[in-house]
Amino acid sequence: MDRRNQTRIYEFLLMGFSEHLELQPLLFALFLVMYLVTVMGNLLIILAFGSDLHLHSPMYLFLANLSFSDIGFVSTIIPKMLDHISSRIKLISYGGCLTQLYFFGLFADLDNLLLAVMALDRYVAISYPLHYAMTMNSQRCVLLVVVSWVTTILHALVHTLLVTRLSFCGPNIIPHFFCDLVPLLKLACSSTYVNDLVLILVAGTLLIAPFVCILMSYFYIALAILRIDSPRGKQRAFSSCTSHLSVVSLFYGTAIGVYLCPPSSHSDGKDRVFSVMYTVVNPMLNPFLYSLRNRDMKGALGKLIGIKTS
Repeated sequence: MDRRNQTRIYEFLLMGFSEHLELQPLLFALFLVMYLVTVMGNLLIILAFGSDLHLHSPMYLFLANLSFSDIGFVSTIIPKMLDHISSRIKLISYGGCLTQLYFFGLFADLDNLLLAVMALDRYVAISYPLHYAMTMNSQRCVLLVVVSWVTTILHALVHTLLVTRLSFCGPNIIPHFFCDLVPLLKLACSSTYVNDLVLILVAGTLLIAPFVCILMSYFYIALAILRIDSPRGKQRAFSSCTSHLSVVSLFYGTAIGVYLCPPSSHSDGKDRVFSVMYTVVNPMLNPFLYSLRNRDMKGALGKLIGIKTS
């Protein structure tokens, strides 16, 4: 049949977790709790940064933006997923799918860039401590944050606009719990050559460059720590990186599981677990990873909620 004679699709079916109906109430309760914990945890980080002058430093400025990004990240995905689980109607409109695609791309890319900026901040703090205040001054830090936001806003907009030029007239089933770019492109009736090219060139660069920046930063951080004579000095220098290193490991470990491991018909459950880890668990754990290993953050959070911390 000529594809031009087929009906244009105006909504998509998100399969998500629909195959096990008996687990729907449990999944609804689980994702609702995870969403509330994520929003509250990251909101506390933002409020602590705004209320405590001791946290008005580059690292915590970047952390506050990361927390805001994580709130936007989960808010793009989980509310719609909860609606689908509770109503058992898995449809999402064409406009709703594009909106979800845009904000998912924006906040995922923003997390990626902010983690690279935070790695660069740790590198300057450990390798050049005497020049840290001058190098990471407030103007430069704000500029790094603004550039990260503008870059991700434009990048997500490019992909979303390119999707609008595609025709969808065949199957409308997305085997996922949100509108991700790659599964959406597979449903297009028209050519996706331009989309694929931009995805490889632009998205590949935007994803690989921050990751390389993080690897290089920690390589030089390790060299700087090894040059420290005092064992206590080495421990203090390393402890200032552990929270960020934990977040980076969790973020890229799950992202690799989602996007770089080849999908298999026999590993749908495993693929879905990686996706949940990447989109839901990561943003929920980030506040705990930063607050539990950081004395200043624990003190600020304690003051915020009225609890004394040692």
